[in-house]
Amino acid sequence: MKIDSPFKPNTAPVSNRAAAPRQNASPAPSTEAVSLSALSSTLQGSEKPPVNTARIQEIKDAISQGRFKINPEAIADGLIETARDLVNSQRKA
Repeated sequence: MKIDSPFKPNTAPVSNRAAAPRQNASPAPSTEAVSLSALSSTLQGSEKPPVNTARIQEIKDAISQGRFKINPEAIADGLIETARDLVNSQRKA
């Protein structure tokens, strides 16, 4: 079992913190410019991963009632497959 998501995290560093006030009264002129692609705007915009709240609640209920069954063989197979894919992709690079 391999878990893939069409939503890939944005690994570009983004700072949401306010800049600390400077001690100097006259700030130095900035010559830096930032431009974002249309794709980054889309990724940071309104696209949210799909969430099936009914399924989440069903799983929570099954866990709390002791009905949730874990298949360790399927988990192990998925981990091995994912590790194999990772090793193969690193060999190609």
